[in-house]
Amino acid sequence: MKDTGQTNPTTLANAHQHGEVSDLLQSTAGEPGVTLKATKTHKSARTRSREFALQALYQLIIGKNEPEDIDVFTRDLVGFKKADSVHYDALLHGCAKERASLDAAIVPLLDRPLSEISPIERAVMWLGVYELQHCVDVPWRVVLNEYVELAKQFGGTDGHKYVNAVLNELATTLRAIEIGSSHNAQHSHTSTQN
Repeated sequence: MKDTGQTNPTTLANAHQHGEVSDLLQSTAGEPGVTLKATKTHKSARTRSREFALQALYQLIIGKNEPEDIDVFTRDLVGFKKADSVHYDALLHGCAKERASLDAAIVPLLDRPLSEISPIERAVMWLGVYELQHCVDVPWRVVLNEYVELAKQFGGTDGHKYVNAVLNELATTLRAIEIGSSHNAQHSHTSTQN
């Protein structure tokens, strides 16, 4: 999508409502030439839960709707039954509850005011930070990859690079032990091969 800092509030909802998220090729925002990349891949239940949580948080940010109302709406969308509803609940309600602290974690790493970050990238960063903090069963590299991919699919042209930079930096503090262990294991493996 062209990096305009704005995303059509109904595009993501309509795509989910009709089960066409991965088939969505053109935004209905009325902006000529605005496109989303389409991918046809099998998605895990957790990946689907992240997509639905992103949509829900977008509604929270843009529409200022209550999380409970958003939750009811989202659960009725086509494809939700294929999502990991427990993970979705944790992401939506956790991010909604902790949005101020999630913003506080993100803001020091931004090169612009938070108000200039697109709602999609902001929601993606909330989700990534929340998962890094609370979902230690998910490896940090998986968290980064999942949210970079969501930013590529639904965010601005280079929004995924921004998301990657912020989440990667936060991962070094939020998952320092895990990252240190993986770096030590790689270094040890490389040393034994020489």
